[in-house]
Amino acid sequence: MADRPNPFEGIEALLDRLNQQFETATRTWESGLEDRSQLEFSTDAGTSLDLADEGDEFVVVVDVPGYETDDVDLRLSGDRLSITGEREEAVEEGDEQFIRHERKQQSFSRRLRLPELVVADDVEASLNNGVLTVRLPKREPESESQSIDIE
Repeated sequence: MADRPNPFEGIEALLDRLNQQFETATRTWESGLEDRSQLEFSTDAGTSLDLADEGDEFVVVVDVPGYETDDVDLRLSGDRLSITGEREEAVEEGDEQFIRHERKQQSFSRRLRLPELVVADDVEASLNNGVLTVRLPKREPESESQSIDIE
């Protein structure tokens, strides 16, 4: 009987995804942000993200346990930062005798709007022990008035 597949495995995965979506919706509701455009959009509620303003730069810290540098993609477009990751299953069929096998291909995607524009050429990112840190230097504010020479 141990050789028979679990007929409820797909239902369990669906219920887990549904639970994650409810948790994300609850956090969004409880956040109380007045400007909803500042919210992060997530396809994976388990990927935690922090955005800090450190004066001259923004620092984004994302928990990405088990992801390598090549598994993560960062994109900056204007004031929007996109972080996506995808990793493949490491174990090939027949290598192990699993009693329970849940570690399969995983992916995540996070997008957020930065409060100010940043200098795209000076953005730095590092991945260390499953923690991605992105440093985004703020763009110098342009003065509202300029002196104009009269000829």
